[in-house]
Amino acid sequence: MNKKQKKMLARIVLAAVLVVILGLLPIRGLPRLALYLFTYLVIGADILKKAFRGILNRQVFDENFLMAVATIGAFALAIASRSGDYTEAIAVMLFYQVGELFQSYAVGKSRKNISALMDIRPDYANIERDGTLEQVDPDEVAVGSIIVVQPGEKIPLDGQVIEGSSTLNTSALTGESLPREVQAGEAVISGCINMTGVLKLRTTKEFGESTVSKILDLVENASSRKSKSEDFISKFARIYTPAVCYAALALAVLPPLSQMLFLGADPAWGTWLYRALTFLVISCPCALVISIPLSFFAGLGGASREGILIKGSNYLETLAQTRYVVFDKTGTLTRGVFEVNDIHHNQMSQEQLLEYAALAESASSHPISKSLQRAYGREIDRSRVTNIQEISGHGITAQVDGISVAAGNDKLMRRLGLEPIPCHSVGTIIHIAVDGAYAGHIVISDVVKEHSKEAIQKLKATGVKQTVMLTGDACSVAEAVAAQLDVDQVYSELLPADKVSKVEELLAHKVQKEKLAFVGDGINDAPVLSRADIGIAMGAMGSDAAIEAADVVLMDDDPMKIAKAIRISRKCIRIVYQNIAFALFVKFACMALGAVGIANMWLAVFADVGVAVIAILNAMRAMGVKNL
Repeated sequence: MNKKQKKMLARIVLAAVLVVILGLLPIRGLPRLALYLFTYLVIGADILKKAFRGILNRQVFDENFLMAVATIGAFALAIASRSGDYTEAIAVMLFYQVGELFQSYAVGKSRKNISALMDIRPDYANIERDGTLEQVDPDEVAVGSIIVVQPGEKIPLDGQVIEGSSTLNTSALTGESLPREVQAGEAVISGCINMTGVLKLRTTKEFGESTVSKILDLVENASSRKSKSEDFISKFARIYTPAVCYAALALAVLPPLSQMLFLGADPAWGTWLYRALTFLVISCPCALVISIPLSFFAGLGGASREGILIKGSNYLETLAQTRYVVFDKTGTLTRGVFEVNDIHHNQMSQEQLLEYAALAESASSHPISKSLQRAYGREIDRSRVTNIQEISGHGITAQVDGISVAAGNDKLMRRLGLEPIPCHSVGTIIHIAVDGAYAGHIVISDVVKEHSKEAIQKLKATGVKQTVMLTGDACSVAEAVAAQLDVDQVYSELLPADKVSKVEELLAHKVQKEKLAFVGDGINDAPVLSRADIGIAMGAMGSDAAIEAADVVLMDDDPMKIAKAIRISRKCIRIVYQNIAFALFVKFACMALGAVGIANMWLAVFADVGVAVIAILNAMRAMGVKNL
């Protein structure tokens, strides 16, 4: 509990003790009224203050106003009838404050899952100067700087290990409890905790563009994107609250006037006023206004704890309706870790051909380019390379030592007026042209992620109707991977624009309520991620553009998390609908009972606070996602 919650608990306990004591003391008249008023102010002063402030700000109709009118009215009735029974008014306020405390605690508990992510924000970066470590603000560290991360410290910026080896705790980012081993040459992301060895890193991004900064930005903005259910409740409350206030006023005035004018009977003003006040207490929309946003908040928090960042409750709602999942291949279903397996039809030595390919691809961060550079095995001299041009969906052209070099697929070769030689091997084929002539091709193969097949099975088990794979890779490679993973449909040799067209085609053939998700990781996937009903990006190895365009980010690149994200969203939506149905049913039933005089103020307290507490408890179930 925080300080504010502890203060509220103390007020609740004090008020409850005073009510018990006053009930036992034989005090009558004005002293009794004064003591009960004091008790009432102990528990309800802040509600009265908020109600008064709302009236001044012309925002009259809210739960504070309802509680203030109902409890003050109950006091007035007790004074008018000279019964001396002020307990009901205090009890209503007391139980309302218990509900508010409970709600505050529940929100705080669910917020911990998200605020725990805030702990990944680094406070400083260590830069070595004159043999000593100097702590500087991460914002001040330029790209390419050398920083030192000691055991127990957070990695402040994305970078590459240039010296040392260690074990990293990535649980705050990925939800993965197993530590990750890193050594020289490997890339690391900010927000991880260095556990064992000293690491020297060369930074690859500024702090504002680093992984930790982007994650924090996503988390902070998630609450601003409201779901249809939340929007409905907000609009409902704005109409509902004034409506029940006017209904309560009508209940207090019209029946006694009718009795007096038309029936000539006793108007019984006190009875109808009591019923109107009971009606007001029952009608308070706390259960809906509190529990619905809390359900979504708890769902977002539970997902983030599992390494699934959902950018808003509207996406959580859309995710629950997903029936079609479309995948990119490289880096999504496969590791994106390519290895050079063979070189065929080379018109020069294999070493020479590989050198030309590696130098031409030296400016690209694509996994295929990286594999060519690794296979080359020597330091890349960028001064030898000029006039680099990347042709989307085709490959790269460049000048190496003044000689024109082209490296890419068969489309690139045909674009250059050359006929590529087909390859019998399964894998990605990189055709090379040197000085305008075909020079051979390099066979590169990728490895399927260990959980990809199981991920497809899990998706089908969750009710996904169709899984589709889109790739720019050759038809033979794409079909081999699709068969291995049991993907329903595969489309190969696609340009980025073709992927968008294919997704639009799939969107046109589905039922409106059924949603289509696209899962990708590369910069070329950004347009498709934006076009799909819901875009899911691989966060650990994915490009910044893909993460920016996506609605859901998987922090550990595990495709198994897609099915889990869908199950989390469906559980959350189920809880939301349960709370709406339960709260409205109890409210309207008790309001009807209150209007005819069957329900008293104690039942009203249950209909307000009791329903709110039950709804809050149900909403907190959305945080339990571990075993989904």
